[in-house]
Amino acid sequence: MKIIVPMAGMGKRMRPHTHTTAKPLLPIAGKPIVQRLVEDLAAVAGEAVEEVAFIVHPSFGKKVEDELVGIAKAIGSKGTIHYQKEALGTAHAILCAQSALNGRVIVAFADTLFRAQLKLDKDCDGVIWVNKVDDPKPFGVVKLDAHGIITEFVEKPQTFVSDLAIIGIYYFADGEYLRKEMQYLIDNDIKDKGEYQLTNAMENMKQKGARFKAGSVDVWMDCGNKNAMVDTNTKVLGYLKGDHSLVSAKLRNENSVVIAPCYIGDDVTITNSIVGPNVSIEQGATVTGSVVRDSILRGGVRVQDAVIANSMIGERAVVRGTALDLSLSDDSTLG
Repeated sequence: MKIIVPMAGMGKRMRPHTHTTAKPLLPIAGKPIVQRLVEDLAAVAGEAVEEVAFIVHPSFGKKVEDELVGIAKAIGSKGTIHYQKEALGTAHAILCAQSALNGRVIVAFADTLFRAQLKLDKDCDGVIWVNKVDDPKPFGVVKLDAHGIITEFVEKPQTFVSDLAIIGIYYFADGEYLRKEMQYLIDNDIKDKGEYQLTNAMENMKQKGARFKAGSVDVWMDCGNKNAMVDTNTKVLGYLKGDHSLVSAKLRNENSVVIAPCYIGDDVTITNSIVGPNVSIEQGATVTGSVVRDSILRGGVRVQDAVIANSMIGERAVVRGTALDLSLSDDSTLG
């Protein structure tokens, strides 16, 4: 089994945080998004994961690449790095890791997390996981027959076709077949909405007789913007509630209350404050005379005499005085 993780996007919707950190390495409950994704996929793969292929932009740099290889190594897999220099669509992105496209393959885009008992059906050519959405226009969607077999793929429909959105997790029984169909799109310059789309490759495979089933998830968690990140952090902390390792033994708590669920990293100091629920605080941060809830505080943050909610505060940022609903970049000072 191979896992392919396209993650070369520059994360514009997550700015200013992605000016300094690749979006998939932003933390959810103390772990990078991509690490949680890979661990979850490895847990449901049903067999050993031989390789995790990460598709990145060359600008991410060696530090990021080394961290990704380490994430793969931690699940007993080989980590490989592949480059997508230009955003030309989902099919183009996956094809950048073409050396990993053989045998059974899971493809998972690194801006989504899930809760589900995934089943890799062996009696079909692939499984495409979907979730019902209110507005399907921004998504690829599928239509199904009465047996849950996909009858049509449509990319970002502007008129209603289906409300079953593809969430960005796919299983293919034959990676080489997928590779050939994606290469066909590029060789013949077949684009949809100006890009080479995975949905077009899958539609071609279906027209040739491939059978794709739709899979469902219990919870789909988006990590596409600040509000979605904070909401996903809240959900993941809720699932982990009761895990005492979430709060470091090195927490310095001085006359403060921590309301679970929270993640608190090493060497955090909380003084005369109320923290929680649904707060993640990374290593070395300090909170003094403040109330913090439903927020993510990166490493080295300093919060003083403030009320923080629904916020994401970048590394080493300083917040003084009353502030609500922030998205503050690394090394910023407010107040």
